[in-house]
Amino acid sequence: MKRSRRTVLGTSTATLAIAISALILTAPNSSAEPVDTGKGGGTEEKGGGDETGIYAAARVQYSGAVAKGGGRGNVTSSDVNWTPPPCWYAPYLGAKDFKKKMSKDIESSKNAPGMTGHAGSAIAEVERHYEDEYGWTDTPGYKDYNVEKDGEGMFWAGVENPDEPDYLKRKSCTDLPFWVDNGEAPPPQYEEAITPELLAALAYQHMQLPDTKVTLAPEATTKVNLPTWAWLDEAVFDEIQATAAINVPGFNIQATTTAKPVSLKLEPGTEDAETYPASGECQINDDDSIGEPYAKGKSDETPPCGIKYLRSSGDGAYKLKATITWEIDWTGTGGAGGGLPDGTFGTTQDITVQEIQSVNR
Repeated sequence: MKRSRRTVLGTSTATLAIAISALILTAPNSSAEPVDTGKGGGTEEKGGGDETGIYAAARVQYSGAVAKGGGRGNVTSSDVNWTPPPCWYAPYLGAKDFKKKMSKDIESSKNAPGMTGHAGSAIAEVERHYEDEYGWTDTPGYKDYNVEKDGEGMFWAGVENPDEPDYLKRKSCTDLPFWVDNGEAPPPQYEEAITPELLAALAYQHMQLPDTKVTLAPEATTKVNLPTWAWLDEAVFDEIQATAAINVPGFNIQATTTAKPVSLKLEPGTEDAETYPASGECQINDDDSIGEPYAKGKSDETPPCGIKYLRSSGDGAYKLKATITWEIDWTGTGGAGGGLPDGTFGTTQDITVQEIQSVNR
């Protein structure tokens, strides 16, 4: 956060950080599978609660073309400087449930080994922050955990992105949970608060693009110096969409990323080859196809998209890599939207190249 914070009287920032880490203040990781985030006693973990009925942290729900099992999708950003968010702030608990959880965590931390002295003082100040309106420079405190406003808002807390490195997570989202009224935006100093744009980045991260199996003529086995035609039909080359959403009482946002294929790059798997065009980059046609299917009578023509191998693959095969570049945009709640870096995904297929046999008489 780019703001003055955590300047606690008589307690160093490092000591307070130790005390905070002793408490369970960070919301559970997001889930890559759709979940029911309803509140209720006996709700299973996948339903957004626990055995006590305490409302669990708002999880990101994914739908559409997304990777299964909560992992990253297969899309790679063409912008090497672009990374998904390592963490974010999201709705966590209502006032009464937050008081119940915090009171338990604080009491446990007070009794933990090594939590005396400065660390113990910091824990006491965290307790005062939520009980007695004890605040810092621009972080006001709360009276009795805001229980008088229960149902009118929620405490928000940090959620770590499980697919990002730990060292990135530790640099952000370290603030104590903070209150947000229903229908209101989080205070502007919380730059990592969940937004449609951030959800779009998460949908991008989890997007699953289809395999790129290029149609070839000749197929799988070709001859030295024989042009091989390559193409992708528009019928199997459609737009892909992935949606990320958060839906909890008083706060509902979502974003959908749309990926459109724009070009195909061919990498023959050997330097002993030529590509058509020379760059190996085949652009999309007006009918949303790429390349041109081979037809009888075109054997003497140069394919608009293809390869010519100059040497036999011997007893093995060359690994032809076909990579599609996808143009990615997003739209979200409230009419928000924009562009994201182009994404790429490639697959390989074996190509056997044989010498043309001749008969000597």
